[in-house]
Amino acid sequence: MSTTAEQELDLLVHRMTWEAKGVLSVELTHPDGKPLPAWTPGAHLDLHVDGHVRQYSLCGDPADTGVYRLGILHEPSSRGGSRHVHTKLRPGQTVRVAGPRNHFALEPAASYVFIAGGIGITPILAMARQAARDGAAYRLIHGGRSRASMAFTAELTALTGGEVTLVPQDEQGHIDLAGTLEGLPADALVYCCGPEPLLKAVEEAVPEGQLRIERFAAPVVERPGDDSGFEVECHTSGVTLNVAPGTSILEAAENAGLSVSSSCRDGICGSCETRVLAGTPDHRDFLLSEAEHAAGETMMICVSRCASDRLVLDL
Repeated sequence: MSTTAEQELDLLVHRMTWEAKGVLSVELTHPDGKPLPAWTPGAHLDLHVDGHVRQYSLCGDPADTGVYRLGILHEPSSRGGSRHVHTKLRPGQTVRVAGPRNHFALEPAASYVFIAGGIGITPILAMARQAARDGAAYRLIHGGRSRASMAFTAELTALTGGEVTLVPQDEQGHIDLAGTLEGLPADALVYCCGPEPLLKAVEEAVPEGQLRIERFAAPVVERPGDDSGFEVECHTSGVTLNVAPGTSILEAAENAGLSVSSSCRDGICGSCETRVLAGTPDHRDFLLSEAEHAAGETMMICVSRCASDRLVLDL
């Protein structure tokens, strides 16, 4: 469940810096110089740009309450988010953000292994900085296509208290996961963020209870389940939804005129997380943990459905 307060703010683009090939860091400040809402490593912001809402991890220092820093890769297949940031957004402009929101929080552990692929270094950088500050033992492995494409390497190599390894693919090949994870202590936690092939490989190599991952996109998987229609009582608005087969709760709510926060519609960003007041969700997201699924206190209404007679939601 999200562990940080969330609100919408119009922030000033204070500085933009080339961090690597195709990667810009964007520093945001309050127009009136006020402190920004607190955040913890692993948190991200919703950035409203060019009619789109996109999620970007905070990669600065939580101790600096005056600045939010994002690391944004210019995706060749961008639908408008990263392309707009790289080609249109400039210092001095304002941009709307929502958040911070954290489904990838750094949990207490005896030691950590941080594994990042490409732009997946953004949440991992903040985590490693926090581990160093806390005096926790850690190893960080950052892989990328080339040194030129790997962002924040100077900051990574300047970290103290742990072991940082950079793995440019054109020089060293892929990250040696077997060597990285050999002898993993039972009380260690592994945090991984990056492209899907890396995440899948790490999932196969690390016991589920020790692994925490964050995805850029929903994986293509077959999810057996009941896709029949069901009823949802929206407790706050007093509206009852009949969710038809092939229609999500989110779509049914929007069709009924309800205003619901959403972005990815794939169950990975957490924007549409909704409190469950009664009933049993059929969780189909890629964000909540197995423990959170079992608790059934919240659900992602963009993809999840109903495993009981009906649901009562805080909508």
